[in-house]
Parts: sequence; structure tokens; C-alpha cells
Amino acid sequence: MQSEKGQKHNKPHIHALYGDDEIVVGIDGEILEGTFPNKQMKLLLAWIAIHEEELRENWMSLSNGNGYFKIEPLH
Repeated sequence: MQSEKGQKHNKPHIHALYGDDEIVVGIDGEILEGTFPNKQMKLLLAWIAIHEEELRENWMSLSNGNGYFKIEPLH
């Protein structure tokens, strides 16, 4: 998650990388930009669902000009 100057995507979202693939996904699961392999996409959507509340808290913190906190990856 990052703060975007100019707000290209006007909804809470994350940026994810896998190899050479990059995807931007709304916290609601909507794909805003990019692609991911199917298996990794399923894992990413599961991670978003598990951490939705934390992601929203981070989004609000970044939107208010503050930093963000780390969210644990899937193990």
C-alpha cells in the first residue's frame, strides 16, 4: 500500500508484485489495473479478505498523511 499523489485510483487499493507482474486491486477485490497468474490472484484475494480491516486502517492513515503499518503475509 502506498500514498498516491494525484490519486490515480480513487478507492482504497493495494499494489502487488509477483515476478514481472504487477496488479492494483481494490480492497473490495476489484482489479483496477494489471494482471496476475490465477494461483497468485486467488492467494492475493484471500489475503485481502483476511486483512480487510487492517487494509482500511492503513488506507485511512495514508489518506491523512500519516504512515502505514506492516501487515503479515500469508505463510
